[in-house]
Amino acid sequence: MVRVTINEQICKGCGLCVRACPKKVLALSKTKLNSKGYHPAEVVDQEACIGCASCGRTCPDVAITIERD
Repeated sequence: MVRVTINEQICKGCGLCVRACPKKVLALSKTKLNSKGYHPAEVVDQEACIGCASCGRTCPDVAITIERD
């Protein structure tokens, strides 16, 4: 099992991780705002994640962690 975690306080909502994900596991939140006023990325389909880590490598703020069991 793979788990993607996003530090919402670091995320600036640039969307690079959303575009990098081949399985469309991530999306920018439409309802949440972080303390800086950005809509952070969020995991929308954890089960579909294949653990490729494209999102984490693409994130300029290093806000994404990928863990494998």
